[in-house]
Amino acid sequence: MSVTQQQVLECLAKVMSPRGVALTNANVLSPITVSDGKVFFSINVDAAEARAWESVRAQAETAVRAIPGVSAAMIALTAERKAGQSAPPPPRPAGGVQPASAHRHPQPPGGASPMARQADIPGIAAVIAVASGKGGVGKSTTALNLALGLRDLGLRVGLLDADIYGPSVPRLTGIRQKPELNHDKKMIPLARFGLAIMSIGFLVEEDTAMIWRGPMVMSAITQMLRDVAWGTLDVLVVDMPPGTGDAQLTLAQNVPLKGAVIISTPQDLSLIDARRGLAMFKKVNVPVLGIVENMSYFQCPECGTRSDIFGHGGARHEAERLGVPFLGEIPLHMAIRSSSDAGNPVVESEPDGPHAAIYREIGAKVREQLKGAIAAA
Repeated sequence: MSVTQQQVLECLAKVMSPRGVALTNANVLSPITVSDGKVFFSINVDAAEARAWESVRAQAETAVRAIPGVSAAMIALTAERKAGQSAPPPPRPAGGVQPASAHRHPQPPGGASPMARQADIPGIAAVIAVASGKGGVGKSTTALNLALGLRDLGLRVGLLDADIYGPSVPRLTGIRQKPELNHDKKMIPLARFGLAIMSIGFLVEEDTAMIWRGPMVMSAITQMLRDVAWGTLDVLVVDMPPGTGDAQLTLAQNVPLKGAVIISTPQDLSLIDARRGLAMFKKVNVPVLGIVENMSYFQCPECGTRSDIFGHGGARHEAERLGVPFLGEIPLHMAIRSSSDAGNPVVESEPDGPHAAIYREIGAKVREQLKGAIAAA
């Protein structure tokens, strides 16, 4: 059954705003996108009223998901502070208990610590981020193959593609189907290669431009963390978007990350940006599990000559300088590129090859640093 925008509007007309006005008449709705049973829109309110609107957002999401034919709904609450307006006062819940709805707001209320709203995801022992200071360094390919390397070490692993603007995991895994909802209206991650996988790319078409503002991105990441039935996992690997912005802060403030893996190429420009990413994680008290040097060198498959196209050893030297572990070197090789483009990553397609061994060695170093958290869970 095809879902229409008019059906969504009729449904939202039955949801009341905090002032008792129908949501469709409250002048807060963004344009509504309906595509193949998936519904996306935001509710845009003043920051001072954000807490009062959270229950409305939840009611709207529940109502939309109940429409026959809706397979997924992502509704973001975006709150903007007017010029010259001070931050809203911190909430005072009875008994000092932080309300569960607070986990949906990436921005801290008043002067409260932004980490005060961290909460474990039930069933997941450790959440780690794979990040880079800039794009184009092979972060997503590394995140997927690292997840597979951890799988080969006997761990139960999930992969979350948190790159809202440029999700790569659907192409890297060859997954084309859409996630379904369970009886609790949570999305069921797609299973491939023995991994539990979720990506915003499963919900939108590959050529769809995600023209979302920061608060919408933060809300989407929060939903993919907490509105997905992840099951029982030892490690959830989160493929982060490049940079040091809203998405990274949302993740750090939402869940107690057990660590971050920084991906860089050997060249100076990449290392400068990787340094920024590393500094950001340290500022929010996330342990840096180490640095990976991707595209470390090129070895000619015909003559065996090795060429350091982007230089060599820069990431290792940076890790030594900053006092963080150096996890390993991944070569620039056609097998890694071609298997990624084909949706069959090299750890899966060539499990006995030298590249799979490199990813497993990196995974072993990561697992060693996480063993306390996994054992405790």
